[in-house]
Amino acid sequence: MNAPCPICGRMRQLSSAVGACVDCLRQRPDAALPHALATHRAARREFGLPPEPPRTPDGVRRTLCVRCTGCVNECEIGPGERGFCGLRTNRDGRLHALAGTPRRGLLQWYRDPLPTNCVAAWVCPGRTQRGTHNLAVFYGACSFDCLYCQNWHYREMSPAGRHVLSAQDLAAAANPRTFCVCYFGGDPTPQMPHALAASRLLAERGVRICWETNGSMSPAYLRRAVDLSLTSGGCIKFDLKAWDENLHRALTGVSNRRTLENFALAANRAPERPDSPLVIASTLLVPGYVDAAEVSAIASFIASFDPHIPYALLAFAPQFHMHDLPCTSREHAQAALDAARAAGLTRVRLGNRHLLGMGIGG
Repeated sequence: MNAPCPICGRMRQLSSAVGACVDCLRQRPDAALPHALATHRAARREFGLPPEPPRTPDGVRRTLCVRCTGCVNECEIGPGERGFCGLRTNRDGRLHALAGTPRRGLLQWYRDPLPTNCVAAWVCPGRTQRGTHNLAVFYGACSFDCLYCQNWHYREMSPAGRHVLSAQDLAAAANPRTFCVCYFGGDPTPQMPHALAASRLLAERGVRICWETNGSMSPAYLRRAVDLSLTSGGCIKFDLKAWDENLHRALTGVSNRRTLENFALAANRAPERPDSPLVIASTLLVPGYVDAAEVSAIASFIASFDPHIPYALLAFAPQFHMHDLPCTSREHAQAALDAARAAGLTRVRLGNRHLLGMGIGG
């Protein structure tokens, strides 16, 4: 919706969930961020998730807390608390996983015939593999809290419910027509031990290992994921949601620091397989927020490693708590495409073109 920004007073495209314009989020975060962070806390409480990454205060209780280092949030979990992803707890002073271990993954899977609508489909060898399929693995947890999440229903999955499967059983779902596996969700980040265990088994059967992720896992997990994708012929698709850290926090509730570090780690290994892209990036063009300036900064970052890394810009449709924004306009999309190319990238694509110019409600 177009409305005066409550911080600067200028008419801007605003989401009530974020509560401030993009310029104020970039330039005046102390004033602009609190509303968005409050929205995140309220949205998470709706699903019984911790409102923010736990940070047990100093004192007696702190001596009983446990620390999870699996992702950027690095939760410090006190007695009776859960980690931000909802899958880690403190059991008698030890870190306990409700799901995400090789024995217990919280997920749904299905066979997606190739070629599919994967973010990487335009540069992936799978686009020529008709008669085969992708083993699509939808994980039921995330390390981010995107206010526009199109798969928000992952929050309704419970480790006490029916969507629990071991890595071995997931790998057994592959058959001779399984060309690749792709982990998404939610995000694979909170369940990397499960995904890596399944991937080793699948790679032994000749299945290509692919990831669609916010990239916020620990660098140790990311390195193992890169190794598996590199040797199997798969790829890692990084969702680079925003460049400015304060804007990123407003949209996702979490810093983008680890994502950018991990992207650099993976991108530096891309030359090890020049014939097929190892690393692919994408950005959702959120109206009023992820503008051409954001895309230019992200694209320049990508190009600093390799200007031939594929970059997909995706048209936005209103979802979840940002339902009051329109779809991406054609003008917005063109400006973003121009910015990405001007930054030096040679392989840029616009996805979800069918959404362009659609107003709220169609």
